[in-house]
Amino acid sequence: MKGEGRREKGSYVKLDAPRALLVGLLAMLAFNAPAQTYPQKPIRIIVPYPPGGPSDMQSRLVGAELTKAWGQVSVIDNRGGGGGIIGTELAAHADADGYTLILMSATNAVQPGLYPKLPYDLMRDFAFITSVTSGPGILVVNPTLPLHSVAELIAYAKARPGNVFFGSAGNGAPSHLAVELLKAMAKIDAVHVPYKGMAPALTDVIGGQLQFSIPTIAAGLPLSRGGKLRALAVTGAKRSPAEPALPTIAESGVPGYQASNWYGLAAPAKTPRALVVKLNQEFSRIMAQPEVREKLLNVGMEPATSTPEQFTEFVQAEIAKWTRVVKSAGIKAD
Repeated sequence: MKGEGRREKGSYVKLDAPRALLVGLLAMLAFNAPAQTYPQKPIRIIVPYPPGGPSDMQSRLVGAELTKAWGQVSVIDNRGGGGGIIGTELAAHADADGYTLILMSATNAVQPGLYPKLPYDLMRDFAFITSVTSGPGILVVNPTLPLHSVAELIAYAKARPGNVFFGSAGNGAPSHLAVELLKAMAKIDAVHVPYKGMAPALTDVIGGQLQFSIPTIAAGLPLSRGGKLRALAVTGAKRSPAEPALPTIAESGVPGYQASNWYGLAAPAKTPRALVVKLNQEFSRIMAQPEVREKLLNVGMEPATSTPEQFTEFVQAEIAKWTRVVKSAGIKAD
């Protein structure tokens, strides 16, 4: 045919310019077709934890904004249980049509190290849309102790190996692993006391049964400001706008230390790329709104959006990091 190359063995047909343009246009239309009519029904956001926590609050905040923008109801589906595994498995096996999303958290990145036989593979079974927020933990101590810096806490623990106690929300919880990372990097020996939730752990730090803990900044900062605890540092890579005078642990004598409580959105793995891109753009717009940012900062979380590729790489790095910590500390799931 005039204008085309003849197919030879090991070669390909060369299209003329008009036909190549048509093929490219059709491919672009096919890519964008799902996004042009989306959404046509309610969008479900699975939260793999009970109502009332930070993940629930954030999902309801962004869900309400999504409803306002698209005119379709965003349904928050709390599926607590199994340390987040039950809800995550439900999302992994949902229809990949863009109508089921999941709000993931730092806990999801810990699961592969804690549970060798998960009913899903995080990197295989999900399409990562965007990170949503990130917030540090806060290192707090009993205020009657003569400790006013991370360096003093480290020296205190080194002088009393095996006789310094810290509390967490449970084995493998972010509040546990943040301390295990500090122990490994600062080379200190402190005894872990797991609780069923952060509140009773902090009660015992206040009461003097424990020496320190690393709760979320939302949980620990009000107690510090009220004088019931003393805050020494935050665990993030940078200082928190919620309490900018507090240094990071990294700048307090443990260079390279970083542990954040992060949240992000994902969908089942085969969700069309066009829908992932559309969702990424919409959530980025939502998180940039001043009123949304203010509400999040009030609970110690900072908006932290990303591209799908950046979020994918971040989750992969977090899995590798916390798997090393879990194995090094010999942590077992309850």
